[in-house]
Amino acid sequence: MVDKILVVDDEVSLLETLEYNLKKQGYEVETASDGPNALALARSMRPDLVVLDLMLPGMDGFEVCREIRKDMSMPVLMLTARDDEIDRVVGLEVGADDYLTKPFSMRELMARVKALLRRVRIIREELTASAQTTEVSSPATLLQFGPLAINLAKHEVRLNDQPLALKPKEYELLVYLAQHKGNVLSRDHILENVWGWNFTGDSRTVDVHVRWLREKIEENPSNPVRLITVRGVGYRFEG
Repeated sequence: MVDKILVVDDEVSLLETLEYNLKKQGYEVETASDGPNALALARSMRPDLVVLDLMLPGMDGFEVCREIRKDMSMPVLMLTARDDEIDRVVGLEVGADDYLTKPFSMRELMARVKALLRRVRIIREELTASAQTTEVSSPATLLQFGPLAINLAKHEVRLNDQPLALKPKEYELLVYLAQHKGNVLSRDHILENVWGWNFTGDSRTVDVHVRWLREKIEENPSNPVRLITVRGVGYRFEG
């Protein structure tokens, strides 16, 4: 199947250049030049990837990304003309998967697009495989931590016997931390083993995903008892 990409930018020349180069690589491409239209297209076409400019008329990229994340899980590559650390952090917090500062080379953008789409395919293959399995849970496929249960065979997490809606990367991160319970893992170690060695984003991605997980599995996210921060090092999962 051909991957569908939604490109959003209010610079007409850049929008046309991105559209031309992505189509040349074999992708199906739709474009938008403002926030409201971008959101409408994202909801109607359900693209495999969104390339999203930060500064947009009508609704900025942060707000578009925030709205997308309410009911869609496709990766978002955010573009900005400003090399501001605050922008990068906010972008990750609202759900962006990667960040690219203008001006950028077309080769770098294509590499990041391919990397994000490759992760999507891997996740889909894992979900398909888990859906096809008929194995009964066993100690090897069920991780139980009090009221928190992670069923690896069913690709399911339950808290107090209620299913949790986790994004694919949240699930992968939780499983990895749980399988290494008690061990202190650095952000770089987690990035390499959960996101992959070729991940081009920032290590703050780990912090953002840990925060999201805490909101879902911790009784008091501001005082976590499962996902513990080890200052200056990384994180430890307490079983």
